[in-house]
Amino acid sequence: MAVAIQKLKIPSIFSVIAKLSYSRSPHNNLHYDSSVADNLVSVFTQQPNAAGPELNLFAPILTPPLVESVLTRLPTWKLALSFFQWASDQHQYGYRHNCYTYNTIASIFSRSRQTTHLKTVVKQLVESAPCSFTPGALGFLIRCLGEVGLAQEAHHLFDEMRVKGLCVPNVYCYNCLLEALSKAGEVDLVEARLEEMKGFGWEFDKFTLTPVVQAYCKARRFDQALRVYDGMKEKGLIDARVCSVLALSFSKWGDVDKAFELVERMDGQGVRLSEKTFSVLIHGFVKEDRVDRALQLFEKMCRVGFTPPVSLFDVLIGGLCKSNDAQRALSLLSEMKQFVVAPDIGIFTKLISAFPDRSVITKLLEEVLEDKEEKILVLIYNAVLTCYVNEGQVDEACRLLQMMIQSKFTDVEMDDFFKDKRLVFPNAASFSIVIDGLLTNGQLDLALSLFNDLKQFVGRPSVLIYNNLINGLCDSDRLDESRELLRDMKESEIEPTHFTYNSIYGCLCKRKDVVGAIDMLKVMRACGHEPWIKNSTLLVKELCDRGRAVEACDFLDSMVQLGFLPDIVSYSAAMGGLIKIQEVDRALNLLRDLCSRGHCPDVVAFNIVIRGLCKVNRVAEAEKLLDEIFVKGLCPSVVTYSLLIDSWCKSGSVDRAMSLLSKMSEEDREPNVVTYSTLVDGFCREERPDDALLVWKEMERKGCSPNRVAFMALIYGLCICKRPSAALHYLREMEQKEMKPDSFIYIALLSAFLSDMDLASAFEIFKEMVYSGFFPESHDKSYPVVMDAIDKFSKDHRTSSGMKVLSEEGKLPTHCLINVGL
Repeated sequence: MAVAIQKLKIPSIFSVIAKLSYSRSPHNNLHYDSSVADNLVSVFTQQPNAAGPELNLFAPILTPPLVESVLTRLPTWKLALSFFQWASDQHQYGYRHNCYTYNTIASIFSRSRQTTHLKTVVKQLVESAPCSFTPGALGFLIRCLGEVGLAQEAHHLFDEMRVKGLCVPNVYCYNCLLEALSKAGEVDLVEARLEEMKGFGWEFDKFTLTPVVQAYCKARRFDQALRVYDGMKEKGLIDARVCSVLALSFSKWGDVDKAFELVERMDGQGVRLSEKTFSVLIHGFVKEDRVDRALQLFEKMCRVGFTPPVSLFDVLIGGLCKSNDAQRALSLLSEMKQFVVAPDIGIFTKLISAFPDRSVITKLLEEVLEDKEEKILVLIYNAVLTCYVNEGQVDEACRLLQMMIQSKFTDVEMDDFFKDKRLVFPNAASFSIVIDGLLTNGQLDLALSLFNDLKQFVGRPSVLIYNNLINGLCDSDRLDESRELLRDMKESEIEPTHFTYNSIYGCLCKRKDVVGAIDMLKVMRACGHEPWIKNSTLLVKELCDRGRAVEACDFLDSMVQLGFLPDIVSYSAAMGGLIKIQEVDRALNLLRDLCSRGHCPDVVAFNIVIRGLCKVNRVAEAEKLLDEIFVKGLCPSVVTYSLLIDSWCKSGSVDRAMSLLSKMSEEDREPNVVTYSTLVDGFCREERPDDALLVWKEMERKGCSPNRVAFMALIYGLCICKRPSAALHYLREMEQKEMKPDSFIYIALLSAFLSDMDLASAFEIFKEMVYSGFFPESHDKSYPVVMDAIDKFSKDHRTSSGMKVLSEEGKLPTHCLINVGL
């Protein structure tokens, strides 16, 4: 064990633990907790699966401040989740999470948008591991939920904590809840909570009422929003934020004039909008094609002392270009000099592309006369190149770039437009624009040639150009060239990015090169880059589609050993592949292994294994997985229930399947047409046609329209239940809906009518079948049924004449006529 610890380069673990044993007071542990946290982060980063004797050394000394410290230092949310779960399991040593550790992990999940894990933690907090919270801590947690749109969860948590006595909410808690509900547009809940606060006799402050204004604005209930606003004004609670909320809401819903009027009122009240609010409103006005109001607001912004950023000039010039006001757009461009704001390529591109007669290009080039403005000149030409590329004129872009290159060395033959124009030597961005255009146009070799010109004339290419070329080579399966470009990149001392490596990794995955993919993962691990989930999943799916599911599982194991945690989609694909090659037990073990390692398989993963178990008639085990879905806090899907219903129907347990249908309704899981069709088929197999028809009527009552397969299941089922007349009724209904049955439906009806001694109806079905071109071949299993029918029709006086007509029309095969003597 000592050797292992030394290998991990944390020789101070024992000394730190020894010192901790002398004093457990929070004050004395501050220094040591920091030291232990560093070591614990180091160990856990190298053992992300929460296994190993080194990690177990820390279990007896865990404290909430230590856990909180470690959580904030771990580099990814996945590691934080794994560590949090490991710490949760150390209750035998007396460790329990407190409100601060819960809030730390909640904050991590909120920032990384991991809503499923955040919901799980909150559920654990109030159900399996209740924990007391201070009002401030509860407010923080509610804000974490609100930030990712989990307003309903925040609402439920608030009540649970209060009812269970885990927290006594104060005004701050309510304000945080109102903010979360407001962001989600839950205006009814906002009003209900506001009434609660009134009942407590609490005074409302601006932090209470601003979310209320916001909620009314989201619901487009502007009259109520303005009433609350007026009430706030009377109490002196108005600030720039609530004014901005109102103005921005009017702008968002397209009421530009009202938004502008509100801004004017704020001016009169001495409320000054922030630079950000000015900017957002101007963007909104331009979006609504109200450039006039946007320009007025722009002038007001300048008067109060704000310097407009280049992005604001960009959106205004774009709006003027859209309205074909070239003169005002160019005038605004000139104003940029007064503010010492340099135009960017986006502004020049908008101006040039808006006026295709090239007059704007001439005006722009004429204004750049001084040598010191050469950078601006390059931007203008880059904008011209961009316009060529955007308009699909890549050849024109290449020609202009070549003219720009040659202008430095020799007299170059110009096209008519650029003859009297001042050219400038291109920069790296010029090459990048054209190279990207060539790549988009599928001209990879020409892009590579231009790349060599870039290195020769300009110098070191940017990482973006390398990445785009490597990605283009990988998309074309030119792996060796992409690796050569990667080597060139490193020799030029340009650090490859995660995009660089993932492009090559993706190419290896598409090739199903497992060894090459693992080698690339090792390189990425050493460089600190994560593989893209889509590439790993693609490789797993490709292997499984070709029956190499075991190899796919080995690849996933290799990823874990390298410290990467594959996505559940990849594992689901592997489980599906194992089931495809009849390795159901291995798929089940993989699912169990995932659960034991702290992964959270989704319902899709469970469905895959349930489908596999049902396929081999191991329904009891499939039922246990259904129970496990509930235990893990997941909701079974319609597919989950349909799989089990199908299995029970096939095994003769139709009543049990019906009870599951009732459970679906209780859980608001609406059965689909497949579910109902399965039950109809199951009842017919059990010779219970009346129950089958009840299910059919229930399906129609629920608004679930039967499809072609459903109709055929019912018709065939009624035939085997000796109800041919009812079956014929549904055949006609099916035909009215312009659905055509398969040939076996005619055979089933024919056989059923013959069994019912209804020769006339049987003959009508026979004629329909013949005229539809559905006559079985001699090797078909239904052939004897048809031959028996022909024999009976030929011998019966009621149908023999009809048979002669069919014979004369050539609708019956010759060998049939010989066999029956026609």
